Amino acid sequence: MRKSIRILLVIVTFVLLTCCYKGSTVKSTISNNTSSTTPKACNSKLTSRAAKIGDYYPFEKGTKYMYTGAGNEYNTYSVYVDYLMGNREQIIVNNGGTEAIKVLENKDGELRLISSKNEIYYRENFTYQINNNPEILLKQPLTKGTSWTLKDGSKRTITNVKVAIRTPLASYECIEVTTVRKETTSKDYYAANIGLVKTMYTNDGKVTSSLSKIEKKIPLVQTVKFYYPNEKNSMNYVTDKKLSFNTNDITRKIFENYLREVPNNNVGKLISDNTKIKSLYLNKDNMVYLDFSKEFTQEMNAYSAYENQILQYITNTFGDYYMVKKVYITVEGKPYSSGHISKKKGEAFIVDYKNLCYR
Repeated sequence: MRKSIRILLVIVTFVLLTCCYKGSTVKSTISNNTSSTTPKACNSKLTSRAAKIGDYYPFEKGTKYMYTGAGNEYNTYSVYVDYLMGNREQIIVNNGGTEAIKVLENKDGELRLISSKNEIYYRENFTYQINNNPEILLKQPLTKGTSWTLKDGSKRTITNVKVAIRTPLASYECIEVTTVRKETTSKDYYAANIGLVKTMYTNDGKVTSSLSKIEKKIPLVQTVKFYYPNEKNSMNYVTDKKLSFNTNDITRKIFENYLREVPNNNVGKLISDNTKIKSLYLNKDNMVYLDFSKEFTQEMNAYSAYENQILQYITNTFGDYYMVKKVYITVEGKPYSSGHISKKKGEAFIVDYKNLCYR
């Protein structure tokens, strides 16, 4: 009797291992900072219930996905998860030539593209935006034959649920989603626990993007120009700083810390140690709105010409980052006013890059 039980246990163990390793990866370059792990292809949750969007497109903070392209140089790109707010994810897509911001939503059994903005090189949280007619990327039930029509009239269909896909990173068993447009046909492949692993476009030729690397728990790094005053002359001293942003970091908080730092002893501080940035955003009027705490003016301790320099170089720093010409600086929500300089409501400071000196 005991011998029969042992034989039965061996058979059950073999079946379970076979299930878990079916479609397992052949290699991996997923990194968690400096460590490497093997992606999990086995999703035991899917064996006991119907698959959901979150199973095939998980949202994960601090994750960067690298895709290698073929057929077009711009199909090699990276995706970084910049904001993750509830059931919405904002990603930065960088193909080496430009950056785009996309907001995705997992709601009512659908993966939706809420917003897509091109040529955005600054951090701004767009997850709050409303879109009553989003593009549906993936739709439940995740079974072959599920189909829907896009707002441009194109048809998108789950054409297979067990497609073997090999990428530079690994091999996966994927859901295949086919989109038929007037002039092109595209196929997107989603793998359990991973997300999008491959995209293929066919027209006159074939263009593909395939997952080649996943990095976890890493920050977004942006190179930002900071402009500094110098009491001895009116030169525009410039230095590059690499700013690190983790998912959901507040941009003004990060800038606040870097504004207090000086690259060397030849230039002065832009703000005092006690000064806070109370709000920072790019408005629809294409002007940056920057509000400081009262310590900004109270602890500046600068004569007229030097105060002008400080304000000019703060204007240049934020104007450069947001790629605009005007910065509206306020203190405690009121127009900038000191013993030397007074601005009217709505009157902005103008970016001026004259007399540049890089340090």
